[in-house]
Amino acid sequence: MTTRRMTVSQALIEFLAHQWTVDGDHRERTIAGTFGIFGHGNVAGIGQALKQLSAEDPTLMPYHQARNEQAMVHESVAYSRMTRRRSTFACAASVGPGASNMLTGAALATINRLPVLLLPSDTFATRVADPVLQQLELPNDASMSVNDAFKPLSRFFDRVQRPEQLFSAALGAMRVLTDPVETGAVTIALPEDVQAESIDVPAEFLADREWHLRRPRPDRGVIADVVRAIRAAERPLIVAGGGVIYSDAAAALRALVESTGLPVGVSQAGVGSLAWDHPQFLGAVGSTGTTAANRAAARADLIIGIGTRYSDFTTASRTAFQNPAVRFVNINIASFDAFKHGSAIPVVADAREAILELTATLEGYRVDEAFAADYSREKRAWDDVVDAAFEPRGLDLPSQTEIIGAVQRASDPRDVVVCAAGSLPGDLHKLWRVRDDLGYHVEYGYSCMGYEIAGGIGVARADTSRDAIVMVGDGSYLMMHTEIVSAVSEGIKLIIVLVQNHGYASIGHLSEDVGSQRYGTLYRYQDKAGNNFESGEILPIDLATNAESLGIRVIRVEPGANAIADLAAAVATAKASDRATLIHINSDPLLYSPDGEGWWDVPVAAESTLESTQKARADYLEYQKNQRPHLGAGAGERNN
Repeated sequence: MTTRRMTVSQALIEFLAHQWTVDGDHRERTIAGTFGIFGHGNVAGIGQALKQLSAEDPTLMPYHQARNEQAMVHESVAYSRMTRRRSTFACAASVGPGASNMLTGAALATINRLPVLLLPSDTFATRVADPVLQQLELPNDASMSVNDAFKPLSRFFDRVQRPEQLFSAALGAMRVLTDPVETGAVTIALPEDVQAESIDVPAEFLADREWHLRRPRPDRGVIADVVRAIRAAERPLIVAGGGVIYSDAAAALRALVESTGLPVGVSQAGVGSLAWDHPQFLGAVGSTGTTAANRAAARADLIIGIGTRYSDFTTASRTAFQNPAVRFVNINIASFDAFKHGSAIPVVADAREAILELTATLEGYRVDEAFAADYSREKRAWDDVVDAAFEPRGLDLPSQTEIIGAVQRASDPRDVVVCAAGSLPGDLHKLWRVRDDLGYHVEYGYSCMGYEIAGGIGVARADTSRDAIVMVGDGSYLMMHTEIVSAVSEGIKLIIVLVQNHGYASIGHLSEDVGSQRYGTLYRYQDKAGNNFESGEILPIDLATNAESLGIRVIRVEPGANAIADLAAAVATAKASDRATLIHINSDPLLYSPDGEGWWDVPVAAESTLESTQKARADYLEYQKNQRPHLGAGAGERNN
């Protein structure tokens, strides 16, 4: 057997450089590159390996800097979504705080079912120097380190305590990264001494290896059950989720609905499944949904979920589906999701494969004309509402809705809007008029503040033929704006639209809804006597100047009657440039987007001396009456 003498880190990095994902006729690198922030825990291990490989062959394993360990995980996850989970990055961090900084990113990746490889350094396996700098010590468990915190956040975890363990750890990691059911954060903890130890590495470990994505077809006979359910339904509705995007099923879904007349509502992850102006597209469903989709959901007697995990926003906290006779057909590659809501017919299969079989088997079927006329009328009504909401009102401080409309009009069909947290994701979900299946990138599984700019860089890195347009509020910007430096250093073009509203707009609105009167949500000087931040003057924050100091080009949209027109012109200018650009605009956070008749369950205090909370509690109890469990149909009913 031919072997090479290498360090553990050198072997791992070269191994990763030779892994390939195959999806039908498509083949690309599974690990597109490595992010690394170096410290004493990995500078002599992973750092040295990357340096050596870059000297031998700079193209074999691209290396990228980051300014924050959490951010490099976010960038990798965004890249993964844009590649339909076919490719991602490895993220190497030093021991202690460098490693634990990636925990939030790990949770985000696993919750969103997006692959990323984490390589946190660990304390000495030999314990020859114990305790070392940044080591967690627990008197009752000497084997515990901060990296054990990754275990509940990872779909695969291993710790390479001896060099020989590298082979099984690396192969196990690749299996999960390329498994559409199991994928998420994959963590290989690397003790700092083991990283630099030598090992004889078999040549076949370093050879090109292909990992084929599974696209399972539905079990024989189950599609016939689905077809019978659809034909028997009076008001069926498809709820399309992220699985439609990941399985590249948008074209197949379009063919299905055009041949049948089935209407479609979408979750956050499913936006892009159909273009906004498609006759069967009713828009977002659930808490942040449109009136068209939510009214169809409330009346539906059959919900056909395709690639959705049914989060509380999609189900409007189990108030969306009000028909007493409603049944669920859940098509999902993961049985965990296919069986949710006591599904009458769970279909464990790839979204695209299942849709193709449904289309063929439903030949000749059309929904009732009266039903089609009804949902078409609702769609037109909602589109009219959005048209009116997008019209500039000439205010000094425009609404967020007007800002979204201006950015929408100035964007191209293949541009990608990027967002994650605050009030923007809810407004974008119901208002953004997506024209491309990859044109909407809103991280809402974890809704992580600070994701936006790093995510936008990941989107831009994945496809340079598109413009990534990051929409971010001032609160989320302040969480992790330093990745602007990464974009500048690598010449990555993205457009950041920074909406300044001097506080947390989303939670401010929610705080009013639960009777807490926007407490703690405004950016004001502290009133020490009153123990609040409500009554002071607005803080003299200049985020545009802050961004300029990081090296990015900044365009300031000044308050005034022409703010929306100036914003549209700024976006056009940014698109014409080959540089990263940040556009700063002020907004009025008290001007809300159109209501889509959705609800979100956020408990209100059962006891309070505040009149506002007492009223909110009464309203909450009324909404709560609409919640209902969905337990599916029994076997006897299902077979009738």
